[in-house]
Amino acid sequence: MPILQPELTVTFGRLKSFIHEALTKLGLPDSDAQTVAALMAQADLQGSDGHGVTRLPQYARRIKAGGFNVRPNIQVVREQAGTALLNGDNGMGHLVMKRAAEIAIEKARNTGIAWVSSQFSNHAGPASLYASMPLAHDMIGLYFAVGNANHLPPWGGLDMLLSTNPIAAAIPAGDEKPIVLDMATTVAAYGKVKTKALRGETMPEGWMIDRQGKPLTDPKRADEGMLLPLGGMEAGYKGYGLAMIIGLLAGTLGGAAMGKEVIDFNHDDSSVTNTGQAIAAINIAAFGDVGVFKASVDTLVRDFRNSSRMPGVDRIFVPGEHSHATRAARTRDGIPIAAALMRGLDQVADELGIARLA
Repeated sequence: MPILQPELTVTFGRLKSFIHEALTKLGLPDSDAQTVAALMAQADLQGSDGHGVTRLPQYARRIKAGGFNVRPNIQVVREQAGTALLNGDNGMGHLVMKRAAEIAIEKARNTGIAWVSSQFSNHAGPASLYASMPLAHDMIGLYFAVGNANHLPPWGGLDMLLSTNPIAAAIPAGDEKPIVLDMATTVAAYGKVKTKALRGETMPEGWMIDRQGKPLTDPKRADEGMLLPLGGMEAGYKGYGLAMIIGLLAGTLGGAAMGKEVIDFNHDDSSVTNTGQAIAAINIAAFGDVGVFKASVDTLVRDFRNSSRMPGVDRIFVPGEHSHATRAARTRDGIPIAAALMRGLDQVADELGIARLA
């Protein structure tokens, strides 16, 4: 059994400030650094540990190698009343997708439903951050993306032609918390594999297999294997099919990378990834009374929560409840940072000449 090292904790404010200072030193304009830092810290706050500050050392390497454009001209290159295609100019994905969400929300005010695709974007953190942005405007948010490295072959194959290709949906409620689903089309997102490696933990059987089809549980050997699609060994064709469809919607439709074109940004710091993402905003008012809809969502949530449980089940959860609880706990107690990650962040701080995180 590996020896687990203790985790340190930091406040949300301190984490955001540290990321902001690092990104500014790396050449991002102050306002862009503020935006990216806030979104990265929010990822950690809600428990999306594979997509928050853990990515900072990698982002720093890519910026230094020219893999990101730190001063992008993000602009709409095609547009109709309810759609837009956004060229991210190889900027950080957080900036591109925040802009995409803003455009989708504004369009949905008039058209009822809006879809914004992006090309030449980059890794943007957890999908739920962007799917949740329409919530404040009484809208439903949907998010789709092509992952930044292929870890999944076609069902029955060996060639890595698909990524984890995540999907997220956020639906507002009234007195209840919003319903927020954020999932990869694989059994586990690759970010979770990287988090396990940083913490010195093993992966559960069923996340990955090697090329002989045997379980792979050492996250440090992840490059030797492949992620299993949703459905696992029995019904993985469902996850494979979903990954392909999402890739076509988020990548191919907007002229972004898909299949063999996807750059593995875990091993390539300099190439332009042309990452594709898409966000849709659905204006609830276009379909009926917003208050009635939210009350109906509240009723459904309570019906699910209070429904009969199987033996040994203490509570039935709806999507998003764990993240809401994690956000509250980490706001109160601090955000945990694994010891191995802290060493990497210390190295980034020392190289940039800024104060260490803790």
